[in-house]
Formats: sequence, structure tokens, C-alpha cells
Amino acid sequence: MLRELLNRLARFSRMPALRPRPAASAIAAAERLIDEGIRAEQEGRLSDACELYRKAVAVAPGYAQAHLNLGMGLEATGDIDAAIGCHERALANDPVNPYANYNLGRLLYTRGALPRAEQLLRTALECKPDFPEAHVVLSNVCDSQGNIAAAASALEDALRQRPDYAGALRNYGMVLGRLARWAEAEAAWRRVVVADTTDADAFYYLGNALARQDKLDDALGCYRRAIELRSEFAEAWCNLGNVLTDRGLWDDALRCLTKALEIRPDFPDALVGLGNVHSGRNRLEDAADCYRKALALDPGIPDAHVNLGHVLKDQGRAQDAFECYRAALALKADFAQARWSLAMCRIPAVREANDDLNRNRSEVAAELDSLDLWFDANRAAEGFRAVGVQQPFWLAYQEEDNRDLLQRYGRLCARLMARWQDQQGIRPVERRAPGAIRVGIVSQYFRDHSVWNAIVKGWLQQLDRERFSLAAFCLGPDQDAETLYARSRVARFELGTRGLRQWVEAILDARPDVLIYPEIGMDPMTVKLASLRLAPVQVAAWGHPETTGLPTIDYYLSGEVLEPTDAQAHYSERLVALPHLGCFVQPAKVETVAPDFGEWGIEARTPLLLCPGTPFKYAPQHDWVFPEIARRLGRCRFVFFTHWTRGLSEKLRLRLAGAFSRGGLDFDQYAAFIP
Repeated sequence: MLRELLNRLARFSRMPALRPRPAASAIAAAERLIDEGIRAEQEGRLSDACELYRKAVAVAPGYAQAHLNLGMGLEATGDIDAAIGCHERALANDPVNPYANYNLGRLLYTRGALPRAEQLLRTALECKPDFPEAHVVLSNVCDSQGNIAAAASALEDALRQRPDYAGALRNYGMVLGRLARWAEAEAAWRRVVVADTTDADAFYYLGNALARQDKLDDALGCYRRAIELRSEFAEAWCNLGNVLTDRGLWDDALRCLTKALEIRPDFPDALVGLGNVHSGRNRLEDAADCYRKALALDPGIPDAHVNLGHVLKDQGRAQDAFECYRAALALKADFAQARWSLAMCRIPAVREANDDLNRNRSEVAAELDSLDLWFDANRAAEGFRAVGVQQPFWLAYQEEDNRDLLQRYGRLCARLMARWQDQQGIRPVERRAPGAIRVGIVSQYFRDHSVWNAIVKGWLQQLDRERFSLAAFCLGPDQDAETLYARSRVARFELGTRGLRQWVEAILDARPDVLIYPEIGMDPMTVKLASLRLAPVQVAAWGHPETTGLPTIDYYLSGEVLEPTDAQAHYSERLVALPHLGCFVQPAKVETVAPDFGEWGIEARTPLLLCPGTPFKYAPQHDWVFPEIARRLGRCRFVFFTHWTRGLSEKLRLRLAGAFSRGGLDFDQYAAFIP
């Protein structure tokens, strides 16, 4: 027992005291009583032990050790106030007694008397530097005072003196996590789980450290082990669900997060995780409901505010999203993802009929400049987390020259990602010796998707394999028959949901001469990777038909018939306009069906004008076209598809209804929105 060790060691300490020491006979008598008291404690007779310690104090009232033992005995009975008084009297007799200083400091720490507790503990360590227990308590005091760096330093001192000190290792892992020193936190928690393979908490915290380093497979194993050891471990179920969400395994994530909420119905973190699953499945109303429930339980969760903001932004509610991001920043001033999103939500999804586009674009430019300044030398280190979390996607549908705006955005992305690349010690690959040109294609869409069907599939079918060696990097778990076909057409195929570092390592391992990003601006990971220099030549294509603005992208592949004569002026990259559409496309194989138009209240014999574009692709300056067609044609129906974000379709419907009304026509007589 620690108390017995302290008793034995302190008995032989020869620290100078300010008061005269009791007579040797009195000390000897007190020590005999103390020995009897220790034996009584070991036998569980705490009341008898305290009575013997009181007798020792009575025999030798000037003997600090007697007061110290009585204090520890009273603490064991739960009488903390009396224990503190005893340690105070021990110090009055021997101010430099390390154990009295330690015990009093430890108890005052539990009472919140932090400045004096720190002073006492530092005195104990001055008198006895090799005192790991005192270092650990001092770390707790420093942590409670907000000095996390000092807490880490104290724990490092404790572990130098006792490398296998489990309590110090656990605290050290916790503190390192709060300092975002995740690799060191991982090492600390690994030592804990090696020492005790049944410690569920240690596996949980090890999983957290691994997840923050994007070591998702290892993190999954740790969370599952924690749950094996403690089946009702709500936090482990929650974080297991969060990692599965990051992997795009929605059903498994839903089961885990639902289990966490069964264990703890009022668990806000699990509600946030459940909201993320709904958001990933485009169930935005369900996602918003989860985030709001989480915030009702705990308004101080920055991530819940930000994620609710993302949902509202996707629904076209930019001002509401803006307020969510502001709320997150009020809670966490250096929250990079919130500050980034605050700037991006200035770009409207579906524009209003009479909006001032020039004014809005000037506001966006100013916001991008402000965001660039916000990421100063201190904030830039974490900036990579924000890159691409929200993107200026809707700029492409404003029918304006976006080069200047996107170059501001692109320079910021590249600066923050270059900082990350330097921190990671990652060096760009050099051009290889002559031979087959290694081309890497980085995309989420090696599956049945417009980017694949219109652009990428033709490359895999038609490129000369003697001249080009192809590698495909599929940034997501979704796959279908087209994915299998893609795998069969390349020398190397990598698929799955991985962290940034893991994708960078996979790409660099392939040593590409050229990297092609068919679509930049449609998901965060693609933007992060494209903002790095991972190949000597880096290329974008028109999967998202807009300049990237990234200084790390050298060329833009387009088609001659897609570009006007002055097109280069609108690109930050060197424009390569390939013949015709610039791609090889096979005729689509489709099955015709006869839809039941009556189900949607549409007269089948009426001339139908199909309008399949997503709501943000209709610019308000062209709204007049629809009522003018209706006026000239007469009886007809415009058929729009309802977007999965219904709020965007509703904004378009209201705007077009206004255009029809101004033309003296009833929009509902001429238009319908169908699934």
C-alpha cells in the first residue's frame, strides 16, 4: 500500500524541522503506536488504527509523522476535514516533510484549492525529486488550472522515474490527446493495453488516438475490443459508429449508434453521430432533427452546430447556416471547419429572382480574403481539416468568370495542404526514367455515375496500354458492376474509405508520372489530394465543369466544342481542348417504360417539356424563357424533377411561379414537380 510505503520511508527521513524535535523516548513510543496502527489498518480495523495514531500524537505532539499517519487514517474513514487538519499540523512541525506536503496538496486539490495545492506539491518534489506520485497529482493540478503543457511535463517526469506506472500512463494518454499529440497518445495507450489486456477504457482511448490519425481499421478493432470487454460501453458504441460512418458503412454505423442511444438515451454525441448517418444518406430532415436534439441536451457541442449548418446550407437556408457556424465559433474560436464553412455559405445554392449578383460576388471575394488572413501561422497547422469541408460548388452555375474567386480559394487550399505535407515529411515524387507513362486517376466515381460514364470509362477503354500504365484510386466504398469493369482495365486498383495520409501513401507508392482528377470540387477528399503536389504533372477534367483555381493543377482537359475562343482566360490551368467533346462515350443502353402521368395529375396527351436539371442549374436571368414558351405554345406542361433536397426545388418553384405570374400566367397550370 502507498500509505504504508510513505510511512516507512518518512520514518527515516531526516529533513530539518523548525520546531524542536520531541525526546527520543517519546518518538520511540509514538513509533510503536504507529506500527500497531499500521497493522490495524492492514487488518481493516480503521477505527482502532486512528485511535492508536491519536495516542501517538498525544505521546509526541511535535512529531510530524504521528500527525501524518493520523491524517491518512482519518482520510481512509472519510473524514477529509480532520485529515487536512492533521497534515497542516504535520507541516507546522516539519514544513519540508515531502509526504506531509504531498498528502495535504493532494487533498486540497480535491477541494479545488489549486494554487496552494500546486505550491505544496512543488515543495514535496523539491525535497524529494524521485516522487512519481507527487508528479502525477501535480499534473492533475496543472491540468485543472488550464496548463496542459505543464501537466504533460509532470507526467513525463513521473514516467521517467517509473516507466510502468499505469496511472501516470493513463493520464499521459489523456493529456496528449487534449494536446492533439496523437501519435504519442497512441504509444502511451498501447503500453497501457499491453500491461492490462482487460482494460476497456484503455482500448477505447487507444481507438480515439488511432481514429484521429486516420488509422480507421485499427481504431475499429480497438472499439470492438472495448465493447467485448464491456458490452454496455455507450461511448465505444458511439465512436465505433462514427468510424463506420467515415467508412461509408451506413447500415453498420446506424446499428452501433442506435445501440449507444439504447444504453444512454440522453447521449448527445451519439445523436450527432446518428445525424451524420442520416446526412450521408441525404435524409436531411432526419439529420437536422438529430442535431437539434443533441443541442437541446448540450448546447455546447461545436460539431453539432456545424453539422446542422451543413444541412441547412444544403437545403438552401444560407442565413440559418451562417448563424449555426457563428454559434460554433462562439464556443470554439479556432474551429477551422466552422470558419471555413462560414465563408462558403455566402454562395447561394438557388438564387433569388432579384438578387444582386455582383454585390454577392464581391462579398464572397472579401470573405475569401478574410478567411485567408484567419488562417495565420498558428491556425494553419490544423487548416488541412477544413479544406474542402464545404466548397464553392455553386459558383459554376452563375454564368460568370470565376477564375479570380476560385484562384483565391485555390491558393488557400494549396497553402494549408502544403503546410500539412511539410508537417508529415512527405516529398513529391520525381519524374521517372523513360518507359510507359504511369497515369493515376483519382475519383469517387468508378461506378455508374455521369463522371464515369461520360469521361473516365472511355479512358480505360481506349488508352494504349503499351504507352500508358493506369492506376485507379477510388475514394469511396460504393461499387457496382462498373467498378468491377474498372478494376479489370487497370494495372492497380485501390478502393475504400481511407484517411488523408493513407490515400497519399497509396498514390505515392504507385509513383505516378501524371495524376488526373476527373472531378474536383465535389467531395472533400478529392480537394485535399488535388491541393497537394503528388505527381510531376497534375490534371483536372470537366466532371465539374469549372476551373479549379488550384496552383497544384497544371492542365485542364476539356473539349473543342465545349469552349469559346477566349476560354483560356477563364482557367487558372493550361487549357487542353481535345477534339469534339474530348471524350469517348458509348451509346447508353436504356429500357423504355411508359410512365403513369395521371399519378402526378399530368394529362398524357399534353405536350410535355422535360426539365431534368437540378434546381441550382436554373439561373434567374433565364426564368422568362419558361412563361414565354407557355405563352407561344399554349397548352403544355413543364416537368421538373424534385431534388432530394426538397427545399431547393421549392425555392425554384416559387421563383418560377413569380416569373409566370408577371407574365399573367398560372405556373401550376403549366408546370409539375415529380419524383
